[in-house]
Amino acid sequence: MSRIDARRDSRHPLRVRPGRSDDVPALTAIYNHYVVNSHVTFDTQPFTPEQRLADWFVQFDAASGPYRLLVAEVGEGEDRGQVVGYAAGTRFRPKPAYRTSIETCVYLDPEWVGRGVGRYVYGALMGLLDSMPDVHRAYAGVALPNDASQRLHEGVGFRPVGVLREVGFKFGRFYNVAWYERVCSVGNSR
Repeated sequence: MSRIDARRDSRHPLRVRPGRSDDVPALTAIYNHYVVNSHVTFDTQPFTPEQRLADWFVQFDAASGPYRLLVAEVGEGEDRGQVVGYAAGTRFRPKPAYRTSIETCVYLDPEWVGRGVGRYVYGALMGLLDSMPDVHRAYAGVALPNDASQRLHEGVGFRPVGVLREVGFKFGRFYNVAWYERVCSVGNSR
């Protein structure tokens, strides 16, 4: 992981590193913003950090296994250490035959949206997944409309593979979800 730990963006004093349990409060605050204010996640009730630690964070292993969490944090200045976004690769589906497929997501502190952080941290996750022989494909669902997320996914190598119509209901209306697929380099040799 040292390759990712030292990664910096020339436009921002950021670094990307594996997520830690002490990041969970900041990650929960970022995620809850989208739960309450946006259709990009179909969760409808905010989480506590304790819930996210027990139900979500426990799946990640920074040293081995295909499920990973990368955090973007400010690496310099007075905001050093502030978590400004994250990207995660999680289990796609629970059945064993799906074990080489990963579902990915990326969420940013709203103050950092549009500043290249999403592409930076998501690109780092894609590089990591590409290096893992136990990952064959990555998938992502994008609740529509969301042009920025669609561009981000296509920018890191995802391709659209289909749309589920009116699959989610939030804020009094139905939403479509576009599904994206990305071939992962090493795992594609199967």
